[in-house]
Amino acid sequence: MEKFTNIPDVKLGIIAVSRDCFVISLSEKRRAAVAKAFAGKGSIFEAKTTVENEKDMLKAVEEVKAAGCNALVVFLGNFGPETPETQIAQKFDGPCMFVAAAEESDKDLINGRGDAYCGMLNCSYNLNLRHIPAVIPEYPVGTADDIAQMIEDFIPVARTIIGIKNLKIITFGSRPQDFFACNAPIKALYDLGIEIQENSELDLLVSYRNHKGDSRIPSVIEDMTKELGDGNQFPDLLERMAQFEVTLLDWAEQNKGSRKYVAFADKCWPAFPKEFGFEPCYVNSRLASRGIPVACEVDIYGALSEYIGTCVSGAPVTLLDINNSVPRDMYENSIKGKSAYPYTLQDTFMAFHCGNTPLCMLNKASNPAVKYQLIQNRLLENGGTPDFTRGTLEGDLQPGKITFFRLQSSADTQLKAYIAQGEILNVPSKSFGGIGVFAIPEMGRFYRHVLIGKQYPHHGAVAFGNCGKALYTIFQYLNIGDIAYNQPKEVRYPDENPFC
Repeated sequence: MEKFTNIPDVKLGIIAVSRDCFVISLSEKRRAAVAKAFAGKGSIFEAKTTVENEKDMLKAVEEVKAAGCNALVVFLGNFGPETPETQIAQKFDGPCMFVAAAEESDKDLINGRGDAYCGMLNCSYNLNLRHIPAVIPEYPVGTADDIAQMIEDFIPVARTIIGIKNLKIITFGSRPQDFFACNAPIKALYDLGIEIQENSELDLLVSYRNHKGDSRIPSVIEDMTKELGDGNQFPDLLERMAQFEVTLLDWAEQNKGSRKYVAFADKCWPAFPKEFGFEPCYVNSRLASRGIPVACEVDIYGALSEYIGTCVSGAPVTLLDINNSVPRDMYENSIKGKSAYPYTLQDTFMAFHCGNTPLCMLNKASNPAVKYQLIQNRLLENGGTPDFTRGTLEGDLQPGKITFFRLQSSADTQLKAYIAQGEILNVPSKSFGGIGVFAIPEMGRFYRHVLIGKQYPHHGAVAFGNCGKALYTIFQYLNIGDIAYNQPKEVRYPDENPFC
């Protein structure tokens, strides 16, 4: 798996603040202790200017900017000055987290007491007064070691916020007929600061044809052959797919414009395979493995969700249909009664897509390979010997922890999101496509009262790991008013029938 170049590198800085009626050295000493505690986890630039007033604020912000910082920790080493400490976030061009120092010892509660616990209250009021978004941890007061952990948790959040601010989503094709779930209005994306470039499928086809014979194609074929190994079932297809990969990468580079990062949302059926001569799924999976999501079916919010997951996890993600129920006999034979799987039948489901999940996230035991799209073969090739419906990357998804999530706009342009943590079970799917047997606690109720009840589409982004904490913080920072999650058994959904 190549090193990602499509997500930001976070360069952290820390600025301490001090209210002028408190001893400034207390805040400085505590800031140094935080920097020392974090040294074992990563790098952080320690601004030497401690902020007591607005002039200090301007000097400190210039100091961290000159050091190349793009994310900032504002540290209340004592009560803190309400106006300049919040102006730091106003003047700094990047995400800021506000944290406060806990008192260290009962032996030093006179001259050594900082009252930052109190100061955070006024700080939060002033942030809201100025409409300044900020990250505030669940419990933002702690010792140097506590705050070092908060900073570590802040990194994926900061990386995502920076990425979104510098993202362009490139689309090809109109959103599919009878796929109204993919037709959510895009105005909310502009509200988030994301740029959109919408193109025709013909634009992509013309560019693809212009790349015929490109000198880079043989090296891409060689890389595909090495990656697939025994899964290279259609060697004759590789030249076409390599040409397409080069086409997409060139389009991204030539059309970033003012933005640093890109994601794609492409039309992939029904016209695509016949005109291009293959299914794009395997190529899409390869780009996703480099941190460049390519969402199927022109799912723009799916592409955004995938990109968010990539930034949060620092690893490839995928986009899947919340697809079908687990058959009762599969549940009885492979899941029920096993100590590792404390799930009911309704906690389980199968998630699927044609073949866009990166190879590194497929279970080797399922012998993943490039195959053909069975459903489109029936539709477009009358179920005959597959030709242009080849190109899917198929296999069972690797078992392990996952987070299923999505950021979505409603029809009236209100942003909403859901997050549900669970796992992919080590249970053979006995089916086709890129597919896995999933389990999420209380999935049946979540399915009814969030996915159906709040009218979410069938596509969901999947991060390979439990990322709910960071995702929830990010959605809060983005001011998403409705963030749903799978409620525990003892907590009812507002619209849940109390008699069931």
